Amino acid sequence: MSHMKGKTVLVTGATAGIGKETALGIAKLGAHVVIVGRNEAKTKAVVEELKTASSNPLIDYVLADLSKLSEVRRLAAEFIARFGRLNVLVNNAGGLNIDREVTSDGYELTFAVNHLSYFLLTDLLLPALEKGAPSRIVSVASDAHRGASVDFDDLQSARGYISFRAYGRSKLMNILFTRELALRVASRRITANCLHPGVVASNFMSKPGFKGAVGNFVFSLIGTSPAKGALTSIYLATSPQVEGVSGKYFAKLRQLLPSKQAQDDATAKKLWEVSEKLVSA
Repeated sequence: MSHMKGKTVLVTGATAGIGKETALGIAKLGAHVVIVGRNEAKTKAVVEELKTASSNPLIDYVLADLSKLSEVRRLAAEFIARFGRLNVLVNNAGGLNIDREVTSDGYELTFAVNHLSYFLLTDLLLPALEKGAPSRIVSVASDAHRGASVDFDDLQSARGYISFRAYGRSKLMNILFTRELALRVASRRITANCLHPGVVASNFMSKPGFKGAVGNFVFSLIGTSPAKGALTSIYLATSPQVEGVSGKYFAKLRQLLPSKQAQDDATAKKLWEVSEKLVSA
């Protein structure tokens, strides 16, 4: 199959796990795939691996640490300068942080990577997505959002950090972001959807230590493979079946209703406005 030939796709967090498998699956369909990684040697090696596995030479990379807003801005500027047009953005980078950490910008790490990087990168790449329209934005969320709520008085989880609660809240934000984004880009021939990849056997706990290592081991036992976890991302990024579909939440290639909190348009709008202020501070 080669129906993605001539299209440019950017995948963040693509040097391992479902991000890497997402990049591979899309590359096999003929797209020009650009991956984002942090470590240059590792990212270069993954590019060569993907080229071989996909029989597609059109794979490039850009380096960025998405926990830093300055790096997100540099990534967007470099991508636009080098490639100009974007057909699909896959916001995949993220993780679960066992201990509370604060980024160089002063933001709690889970919130910064799992939400603010999605928000800022997408906003900065909208001109490129307009050039590539009809285009798509795909954001990896999670069913971990169920039971979570957004506390606007404690977005940084300063009052009693619990790793899984912070993670679930960030995944709720991904869905709310997608919901509001879909409304804002509807007139530009851009769609925005998000997904639950399933419980995936990948080492997504950042700087795990003993507790995180145990968690990663448990996920390795109960989780599905990264290749299976990537299927819905690939589907939303490439399938003609979801052309024109926007603002929705998917799992296992099917549209699902997220939690009641994730369907709150007032919260989605407020989160957007607060996020705008934070990334411009």
